[in-house]
Amino acid sequence: MPIFLIQLFISLFLAILFLQSGLDKFIDWKGNLQFHTEHFAKSPLANFTKPMLALIAVMETLCGALSAGGAIFIFAKNDCTVSFNAAALSGLIYLMLFAGQRISKDYKGAAVLVPYFLVSLAGMYVMQ
Repeated sequence: MPIFLIQLFISLFLAILFLQSGLDKFIDWKGNLQFHTEHFAKSPLANFTKPMLALIAVMETLCGALSAGGAIFIFAKNDCTVSFNAAALSGLIYLMLFAGQRISKDYKGAAVLVPYFLVSLAGMYVMQ
């Protein structure tokens, strides 16, 4: 029973995190684009801000939906396959975000991502 709750809670955590983050990027596209344009203005990624934001918005929303669906599968069928894939996708998203922060020399921003990345790894571990 404890592993079931850990699996369910990690899936719900990732669902909330990524649905909110991904949908916010679509809902407030203009504000997010402005923030990211300023954030990456002095980095080698400056010319790629718009496509990077679009890619991350799609990936985050997809990850959130997969995590929510995975939570349903865990609860209804005790099947972690979807949640494992969502946790793996979340790890990839965090690696992309981490690389962007490091390239833009935002080392504090990169450090903030580490605990979230560890949740993704823990999710993959408990859902295998």
